[in-house]
Amino acid sequence: MAKILIAEDEKTINELIRRNLNLVGHQCVQAFDGWEALEVCRTQSLDLALVDVMMPKMDGFQLKRELPETLPVIFVTAKSGLSDRLAGLGLGADDYIVKPFEILEILARVEAVLRRTHAQQRNFEIGECRIDLDTRQVWRKDEEISLKPQEFSLLDVLIRNRNLALSREKLLELAWGFDYEGDTRTVDVHVQRLRKKLGLEQQIETVYKLGYRLNDKK
Repeated sequence: MAKILIAEDEKTINELIRRNLNLVGHQCVQAFDGWEALEVCRTQSLDLALVDVMMPKMDGFQLKRELPETLPVIFVTAKSGLSDRLAGLGLGADDYIVKPFEILEILARVEAVLRRTHAQQRNFEIGECRIDLDTRQVWRKDEEISLKPQEFSLLDVLIRNRNLALSREKLLELAWGFDYEGDTRTVDVHVQRLRKKLGLEQQIETVYKLGYRLNDKK
């Protein structure tokens, strides 16, 4: 779990990001203008900051200049021009996301930065299982379980987006790739295999008329 600052003056967007980051296990601190965000960064220990460029009192670019170089920053902004992207990345930002965005994109970019900065937990436990996302190994109780590559890829997507309902189409896109030409029934087959092999019949929930969700709520 990482501690993440969300510096975004639009309250609905700020809250949307917070709720979804919370769902996948992160702790969030919210700020609604640049001064407030700077104060949070000066008084709290953070693993990552999501920063809107166009904020009142102090814009995101100016805020980045005031932050410690060791704090990873992802800009999240409606400023989509190449010059804006280059300016943000030139300031040392770790990533630059343009609005409107899909929430799964935010989660994936956040995970990628945390992985690079070694702030992301890479071991995960659920039910009787322990999963090492780096070595792609899975144990049920004390027995190592052999998963096929595609089975592990699906499990990895479910873990990274835990507590979120994902459609079969989205699971195909994330776990199989954009060029996969099969139909959504293959998702159902792989889910059934994971449930059986790992004993996760209760944790991998079927979401009616949509897809699946890995329920990790304690």
